[in-house]
Amino acid sequence: MHAPSGFQSLSPVAVTPPWRAVVSASIGNALEWFDLVVYGFFAATISKLFFPTGDDTVSLLLTLGTFGVSFFMRPLGAVLIGAYADRSGRKAALTLSIVLMFTGTLLIAIVPTYGSIGLLAPAVLVVARMIQGLSAGGEFGSATAFLAEHAPHRRGFFSSWQVASQGLTTLLAAGFGAVLTSTLSAEQMAAWGWRIPFIFGLVIGPVAYYIRRNVDESPEFAQIQATTTPLRDTFRDQKERLLLAIGIVILGTVATYLVLFMPTYGVKQLGVPASVVFTATLMVGLIQMLLAPFIGHLSDTVGRVRIMLTAAVLLLVLIYPMFALLVARPSFGTLLLVEIVFGFLMTAYFAPVPALLSELFPTQTRTTGLSLSYNTAVTIFGGFAPFILTWLISVTHDKLSPSYYLIFAAIVSIVALLFTRSRLGFK
Repeated sequence: MHAPSGFQSLSPVAVTPPWRAVVSASIGNALEWFDLVVYGFFAATISKLFFPTGDDTVSLLLTLGTFGVSFFMRPLGAVLIGAYADRSGRKAALTLSIVLMFTGTLLIAIVPTYGSIGLLAPAVLVVARMIQGLSAGGEFGSATAFLAEHAPHRRGFFSSWQVASQGLTTLLAAGFGAVLTSTLSAEQMAAWGWRIPFIFGLVIGPVAYYIRRNVDESPEFAQIQATTTPLRDTFRDQKERLLLAIGIVILGTVATYLVLFMPTYGVKQLGVPASVVFTATLMVGLIQMLLAPFIGHLSDTVGRVRIMLTAAVLLLVLIYPMFALLVARPSFGTLLLVEIVFGFLMTAYFAPVPALLSELFPTQTRTTGLSLSYNTAVTIFGGFAPFILTWLISVTHDKLSPSYYLIFAAIVSIVALLFTRSRLGFK
């Protein structure tokens, strides 16, 4: 049983070829995720350059807090850009979000450090992250709706390219981390090395903008009568679906941002060289990039909830033993094994999420519902995950703290999936 589409045929529309739709939607998501991953991966370096407190832990907490601050802007972006997409079209919203993301990336790439301009440096960094947060708030919902509406009978496969694009950029970011930390000295990294990935991200922006300006509107949206009050309609008619969607996203976002936290965790808590951690993290990006479309396709045939429940239960059972093994034997081999297992389970859960969320909401309010549910969960549980985990470890002195947080997320999402299956009939 799926949500009603509110589909009303108006007139024939031009249809973008599937591969162009995938590239157009995924490239902006890739830029958003690349910038997030790079900031998280290089948090230790950025903390010393922009928040020099004299205490490494405090500096790192401030940096991760700045990372999280941008997530406060996500719900606003979800409201503004998501509603804009439901009123004016997916294409217009996708173009706007890429311009905002590029602006934030440019500021981070060029802003002088604290040593050069004092308190203005962290202030500009915070503004840049807030602009990126505003953009990201509308990006996922707009891009997912755009993909899902190009192939209603293959939503799982097409929407999963959102997840695959994140895997690609995790792979690229981890590759930058592995190469830079193994070839540059600490002084070179601090002086200019950390800026290289952000400069690379700037190259993606104009390409994404050009592609998005030259695609057709999604056919499903183009053939309906758009609502003028998508936000009001969502809160009035789809409150239960909104809550269930938030619950579903929690495990996916916590798992995703735990991957982001792993380089900092490996270096600070396990004493593993940064280049080793980045190399192991490459595996997660590779698995996510290659496996997501396959899982998405599988979800079109066997059901999304069934696959996600299996992955969530396995994560619930295995995450503590995996972290216990990693803490007991913090070697490259152990880290690689943990990352591989985690990468498979995380991708199996997350790949069907975009399609499932798109089916929870009708076409007229799909982007608003998608954006609000996704970004509420990401803001509360995902964006501050690195900060929360660092704080938990410093307070409890327990290096297994990340596993407890993921166990909590798994329990919440399992409950949400069970309700989605029993109350709404999704399989």
